[in-house]
Amino acid sequence: MTARADTEALSARVRQRFATAATPVTAAAIVSAVRAEPAAAVLGDTALLRMADRVHDDLVGAGPLAPLLADEQVTDILVNGTRVWVDRGRGLHQVAVPMGTVEDVRRLAVRLAAGAGRRLDDGVPYADARLPDGTRLHAVLPPVATTGPYLSLRTFRQRPFTLDELVRQGTVPAAVAPVLAAVVAGRLAYLVTGGTGSGKTTLLNTLLGLVPPTERIVLVEDAAELYPVHPHVVGLQARTSNVEGSGAVGLSDLVRQALRMRPDRLVVGECRGAEIVDLLAALNTGHDGGAGTLHANAPVDVPARLEALGLLGGLPRAALHAQVTAALQVILQVRRGARGRLLESICLLLPEGPERLVGVVPAWTRGQGPGPAAGALAALLHTREVPPPAVLASTGERR
Repeated sequence: MTARADTEALSARVRQRFATAATPVTAAAIVSAVRAEPAAAVLGDTALLRMADRVHDDLVGAGPLAPLLADEQVTDILVNGTRVWVDRGRGLHQVAVPMGTVEDVRRLAVRLAAGAGRRLDDGVPYADARLPDGTRLHAVLPPVATTGPYLSLRTFRQRPFTLDELVRQGTVPAAVAPVLAAVVAGRLAYLVTGGTGSGKTTLLNTLLGLVPPTERIVLVEDAAELYPVHPHVVGLQARTSNVEGSGAVGLSDLVRQALRMRPDRLVVGECRGAEIVDLLAALNTGHDGGAGTLHANAPVDVPARLEALGLLGGLPRAALHAQVTAALQVILQVRRGARGRLLESICLLLPEGPERLVGVVPAWTRGQGPGPAAGALAALLHTREVPPPAVLASTGERR
């Protein structure tokens, strides 16, 4: 038997001991259980503690996925049956992780969901959950998952990037970083838009860290993902209904509650429903400088996306565009490319045509520089008593 097999067998015996006993699973209890194993007599202190950590991960943690979750470069972990794929910011690639059998993966999925207070079994074969470390979990069991179980885990960096770090890694061009800082300083309302996994939350986290420490940030989220480096942040998180179908608290309710909490900056983590109506109403009642994220493949798609969400809240098209014109100013589009996540463009939302419908006009685009709305953005910052950055200086721009 190989050393690895010996380790697996020892770990299995310790797990079985806890599974059949009523002993609380604590760090000290796990170390004692490992030490009591005859095979542990040949282990040094370092190896014994490493074994205890592994048993802890198997009992109450993420099991064999724990090392990947601890890797700060990993953003996504996908388990297809017993195969594991990870994304370290440059696309998915398969990694060798000893997941055991399909039944082992199923037990891991059920335990992770149960630890987050979610049911996952044959009666409810899928679950969304948030792990104690903030990782977002989605799990699907067979037969719904035809070759599963399937696990999808989205990790979150414990310390948000600073703007300088985003510049160094190429996400934000150095010349454009002052524009982002000016948008925040000028209390312009903005949306960070892009596709799934494009870095919207990462950029929003960074920008919220630029808010002056004298201001209060109130976060409204479906699942708590924002954790800006700021001394005065309070968060509200939506709640799903219980097994009886009651007790749900939606984002629209939370936005209304947030308005009673004296917010200097109101932030909706992800706008994807009728809460957009409440957010626009809030931003139109003196709560400038707000922000949020929105799924959109391109900046030009943002008005149509807002229209669709506005209809969910009962807001007609003309009224929605009027609200957007008064409430939102800037669109920050991000995308994920071969070189990682990139700020693709900075755009303004401006009324166009006789119907005054909102249009998206570029102020800056990666690879092209200042756009038609660069002058308008500079003028808008000037009215907010914020010096316009040099990159916005250009001729022939729309004002």
